[in-house]
Amino acid sequence: MKKYLFILTTLFAYTQINAQDPTDALRYSWITSGGSARQQAIGGAMTSLGGDISATFVNPAGLGFYKTGDLVFSPGFNFLNNKATYISRTEADKKSNLSYGTSGFVIGTGTDYKKRKNSGAAFSIAINRTASFGNNLLYRGLNNKSSYSQKFLEEIQNNNDKDANNVASNYPFGTSLAFNTYWIDTIAGGSSGNYQFKTRAPIASGLLQENAVTETGGITELGFAAAINTNDKLFYGATLGLPIVNYTRNATFTEADATNNTANNFDFAAITDNLNTTGLGVNAKLGIIYKPQEFLRLGLAIHTPTFYSLTDKYSTNVTTNTETYKGQLTQSSSTLTGGVDGKSAYYLISPFRVMASASYVFREIQDVRKQKGFLTADIEYVNYKSSSFKTDAQSDNTTSTKNYYTQLNSTIKNIYKPAFNFKIGGELKFTTIMARLGAAYYGNPYKDLGHGEKGSRFQLSGGLGYRNKGMFVDLTYVHTMGKDVQFAYRLQNNPFYGANIKSTNGNVLLTVGFKI
Repeated sequence: MKKYLFILTTLFAYTQINAQDPTDALRYSWITSGGSARQQAIGGAMTSLGGDISATFVNPAGLGFYKTGDLVFSPGFNFLNNKATYISRTEADKKSNLSYGTSGFVIGTGTDYKKRKNSGAAFSIAINRTASFGNNLLYRGLNNKSSYSQKFLEEIQNNNDKDANNVASNYPFGTSLAFNTYWIDTIAGGSSGNYQFKTRAPIASGLLQENAVTETGGITELGFAAAINTNDKLFYGATLGLPIVNYTRNATFTEADATNNTANNFDFAAITDNLNTTGLGVNAKLGIIYKPQEFLRLGLAIHTPTFYSLTDKYSTNVTTNTETYKGQLTQSSSTLTGGVDGKSAYYLISPFRVMASASYVFREIQDVRKQKGFLTADIEYVNYKSSSFKTDAQSDNTTSTKNYYTQLNSTIKNIYKPAFNFKIGGELKFTTIMARLGAAYYGNPYKDLGHGEKGSRFQLSGGLGYRNKGMFVDLTYVHTMGKDVQFAYRLQNNPFYGANIKSTNGNVLLTVGFKI
């Protein structure tokens, strides 16, 4: 465990070279189901059910149930509340934003396939919000064990850098800014090329620390899917997915002297990191649904890893007030980079997913208007530790970058683990009106390294549907309760703390569709 922790903290000490860290890998893989209002109302379970456009992004074999076609729109609204506890103090923050679920069209041929009765094919083109990153997070606490500035000292030590000129210019996205504003400083008695460094933050007397994080963006996936229905018994399909990533994070960490001592040469220091990630991915989804009996459906789907080509742009700003020593100074990374933001292009490969499912349909007959409802359940396996980063040779193919990604991938394997997700839901149909309920649980992706690394998400959902004369309207509410952990910094040789986060998220989704 100590070995894994050392590797992890060493990675966090080298962020002047690369902006990526293990949390980036998890961000693009630990996601809840997005889809139509119908799918969301039944807990996101769609692996064996079919007959909904959201099957495009879960199990495309489910499109084989279409005999005609649908044109679908799914606008929505999210509101998120976070409570973060950091060193026994709890703060709250919230955020709301517009969202959307699966939208697009499906066309079912409704014709014989190889002259078999009740056979046919279906095709869909749809978009889906597969992940939403909109989030506001705030936490504060009194820390008398460590300082954010020790992260910079460890970076210098790991590089065995004793040259003050190097420290002042070679680490433009953190350490150099802290040194030039006197958050860290040289220890008296050193000489040129042989300096030692220290923090000016008065750790022993206590630091009031605060981290304020704002995140926006998400993953929007465009899906092209096709399915075959063989005699209404066996359904199979495939989807080509093209996820589009746009993520922005602005985080400001501040630590201030907890005392009224104006003679200790430290009032406060703050570092602001700005990151924007954009890119495009590609994946495939393969699935099959089998009906051993008219009332029973069994489904299996495999999602290949998503291959992302991503680009990060980032900048940093540090402000330090050392009172009568040097006063208040501010420096930004652009000062040391000629006014240019940092940029890093790379590849990310997300985990594969395997889903198995069963559905029981009440009064399963060919005329779906006379069906009375269903129960359905999914189990999903995700191997979070299989995420990996790779260099983009056209952008940066240096040995140092390759070594960084090798260490990063090793860390991902050692701090994350596989997990199971469970989804269950049902529907009752009353002529043209339908009532739905669902639940979902997303398991913990973290290994326990002794710093409170735990996370889970639990969803409860419900909704109503209306279908009549070639039109349908579905309205759903999804309530998500989540637990997670967030670290502003990690240290190799000193204590550090994470913020335990409890979140509640409400999502209202409306799907309007028309038969075509």
